[in-house]
Amino acid sequence: MQLPINPPVEPMLAKSVPQLPSADGMTYEPKWDGFRCIVFRDGDEVELASRGGKTMTRYFPEVVAQVKRQFPTRCAIDGELILIRRDGPDGAPRLDFELLSQRIHPAASRVRMLAETTPADFVAFDVLALDDESLVDLEYPARRARLAAALKDTVAPVHLTPVTTDPETARRWFEIFEGAGLDGVIAKPADLPYTPGKRLMFKVKHARTADVVVAGFRWHKSGPVVGSLLLGLYDEAGTLHHVGVCASFTAARRAELLDELAPYRSDVVDHPWVGGDETSGQRIPGAPSRWTGTKNLEWVPLRPELVAEVGYDAMEGDRFRHTAQFVRWRPDRQPRSCGYAQLDRPIRFDVDHVLAGDPTATA
Repeated sequence: MQLPINPPVEPMLAKSVPQLPSADGMTYEPKWDGFRCIVFRDGDEVELASRGGKTMTRYFPEVVAQVKRQFPTRCAIDGELILIRRDGPDGAPRLDFELLSQRIHPAASRVRMLAETTPADFVAFDVLALDDESLVDLEYPARRARLAAALKDTVAPVHLTPVTTDPETARRWFEIFEGAGLDGVIAKPADLPYTPGKRLMFKVKHARTADVVVAGFRWHKSGPVVGSLLLGLYDEAGTLHHVGVCASFTAARRAELLDELAPYRSDVVDHPWVGGDETSGQRIPGAPSRWTGTKNLEWVPLRPELVAEVGYDAMEGDRFRHTAQFVRWRPDRQPRSCGYAQLDRPIRFDVDHVLAGDPTATA
């Protein structure tokens, strides 16, 4: 592969800010919830490079085929691999990160099967090179114009991300696009060159809190201190589901937590997760996955009497999408009051409208 810029290239990144920034020439676009991917094409050679520089080419043969069919013959284009679920319970097409994660599988036969049954789309939002020309030193508006011209004839499953320079439209996007499974809004300054690995863009993501039951913990790899807290929520039938973990603590705080949890480690009887069976619909901790591999997932049950307030950004089905952040203990709350009903559910929105730049999305 002989392009003006070749893999591995670390993508340009964004730093989190609490509010949407506003400045002359600022451009806004949706923050897609998928796998960041820089596509390199040199004729019949195609490389799908992940954010960490690892290849994803073998896992997405259907995307490689679309690159050969629709991309310029020689290019390096930054974007996101996404997976759209069209058979969800509410009937609206939306992004599904969990299904996308299942696409990373070692067996070639399963890769082929998943490429047919759960194909991925690609959303382009920046360009590093076209033909023999490197574009990384151009300011973002110029790169966007070159990208739009290069992909003007593309059709699904290849998409050009919508953009706006109107802050009010961007705020509206932030409010409604979450219902389609998107992750927030990205803001790009007008004078922004493409700088690999640097956090020169801005991202605004949803931030929320919930009261949860702390029903167990895992040990930290460094020794006999708390590694993570196991969090639960009750459904309407009174079943406690494992919904995620809190894990970001200082070494001193991990030792303190062990003392705080000690009273709840004794006299644990009929724990709702011990002996549970996920085939019944209950989500329980301890199940290995292709991400955890041989990682020790053993956990220590606690009497489900502790309530904590945690911060989270979004839900993935009935669990927290990312690791939650511990805020404080809530001794004033009853564990049985910690249910799904307290969660802020986004307005339902159709991801196809986002990709098509539907005018109703900016109303």
